[in-house]
Amino acid sequence: MNVTDSWISFSTQSNESKDCYPPAHPERKIFVALHLTVILIGIPSNIFFLFVSYRLIRQKNELGVYLFNLALSDLLFITCLPVWIEFALNDQWLHGEAACTVCVFLLFTYFYTSIVLLSCIAVDRYLAIVHPLKFSTFRKRRIALSLSVAAWIFALVFNAITVDLNGVYDEENKVCLDVYLSHKQKWANVTRFVVGFLIPALVVGFCYWRICSDIKNNQTLRSMELQHVFKLLVCVLLTLYLCFGPVHIMMVLKVLLESCPHPSWLFFAYKTSVFLATLNCLADPLLYGFTSRTGKDSASGMLLILRRAWRKETQTETVQHNEHINGTAMLSNDKSPI
Repeated sequence: MNVTDSWISFSTQSNESKDCYPPAHPERKIFVALHLTVILIGIPSNIFFLFVSYRLIRQKNELGVYLFNLALSDLLFITCLPVWIEFALNDQWLHGEAACTVCVFLLFTYFYTSIVLLSCIAVDRYLAIVHPLKFSTFRKRRIALSLSVAAWIFALVFNAITVDLNGVYDEENKVCLDVYLSHKQKWANVTRFVVGFLIPALVVGFCYWRICSDIKNNQTLRSMELQHVFKLLVCVLLTLYLCFGPVHIMMVLKVLLESCPHPSWLFFAYKTSVFLATLNCLADPLLYGFTSRTGKDSASGMLLILRRAWRKETQTETVQHNEHINGTAMLSNDKSPI
């Protein structure tokens, strides 16, 4: 069993090693249904979100670069969800250690790429509103592209350091990711909480606190603009804190409270927090594609293009149908006796 010597000793003494992993729970079917919902809604919405953000990039809007990479990260994670659904249904991992390691690596890549990109968006909005002239050179499309590439590199390097290749898969029990923590993994969880969530959360909180303070003191903005900006800020904070906060808090709680046997309550809470993190795949398109003004305008433009294309195709089909009817009528008239 891929656990520390202390866990093995404890399990041997208690003769309940099989109880270290909780039995299958009926609520796992609920998680499966919710994850299927994320797949069905997340794939089309994020593909549409890619087109919206691409239009922003073509308009030389640096925000579009961050949004494009955010949608790309969401889609990358959604492609792995069917494997995790199969794991939940079968109550065991069927694809071996290599596939488990790759899926875990992609899972944490999604976590920290999304968190860093959200932080970049927060800083970008902070510079645009609080220091619109002083740091205008940092709000360029090429800078946004460089920071987005840096976000991916950071996530990959951070995962290479914190993901223990020998601690993500339990061969005996066919368990992936949910194995009991080794000493190295305990420190990795604490590092993930501090570096991967706490610091970005503080950065985002500071940026939007300053933005709110600046907007309140800015009398040139109309009340509708104030309402729009505040709604956007609240949505961003809730997205970051509610989606990625619980799972990182549970990482620390697992280090402090995880015990063997019978950790069922901790296991269920951890699974719930992971599902909340997957909801970010749905929150991103709604938040930046339809809530922000630039995203909403681009989405409206894309819908207008699709609507015009559909109307053009419908008109073409109608004309062809009328020509066919008219041709049939003329043919029947030609054959009629005079």
